[in-house]
Amino acid sequence: MKQSSVEVGVGIFVLIGIICVGYLTLRLGELELLKKDYYQLTARFRSVSGLKVGAQVEIAGVQVGQVDAITLDNENMEARVRLNIKNDIRLGDDVIASVKTAGLIGDKYIKLSPGGSENMLKPGDVITDTESALDIEELISRYAFGSVK
Repeated sequence: MKQSSVEVGVGIFVLIGIICVGYLTLRLGELELLKKDYYQLTARFRSVSGLKVGAQVEIAGVQVGQVDAITLDNENMEARVRLNIKNDIRLGDDVIASVKTAGLIGDKYIKLSPGGSENMLKPGDVITDTESALDIEELISRYAFGSVK
């Protein structure tokens, strides 16, 4: 009788531990099962080299969303980046989306620079003003071969 109560206690303890590890995995990985707190916008770029799905979207250094998907538009040969933006953030139709580099490691993120327009973007709209990532290798090769102006 005493042996089985010890085994049940250990089983309950292990089950609680597994639940805690699962919860911490979801929280630390910033995984969201229900994405109801976000709306989606799309931005078109000539180049998004180095940008990854899950990268941060920031306004004034504050995270307001993340990159949901990166695809290629076969018609225009442009990168289409789908952004998840927090519902409480309203952006005008003159917002500028830029691919920026964070720190020395070179992690890429999207910086949004809001404008002064009264017309707000709706879920599913396209950000038309974008700035692609600065390609350091291309600049170095231009400098090395004398075509920098």
